[in-house]
Amino acid sequence: MRETRGYECVAVRPREKRITVEINKRSYTIVGHEEPHHIRMVSSLVDQKMREIHEANPSLDTAKLAVLTAVNTMNEYMKLKEECTELMNYIEKKEKEDGRES
Repeated sequence: MRETRGYECVAVRPREKRITVEINKRSYTIVGHEEPHHIRMVSSLVDQKMREIHEANPSLDTAKLAVLTAVNTMNEYMKLKEECTELMNYIEKKEKEDGRES
């Protein structure tokens, strides 16, 4: 996804979709291949996370708020990815055990 603000031009390739969303009281035009409802959902989650962090740290400027939001979001992503890997390993182990019992 790419983002533009104001009057900047964006070259839209075939099948790319453009949607304008609001994050942290600012409008962004997102260009990408995802469905508009998906882009809105992701944008809403980013906006929600920024509001949560801003409530806990009201003195942060927008740049610091954005970086802290990115760091927190990536931390959550990495934890989920690790959990997913652990679950996949557990499933593989169980499948191998079930295969030996048959």
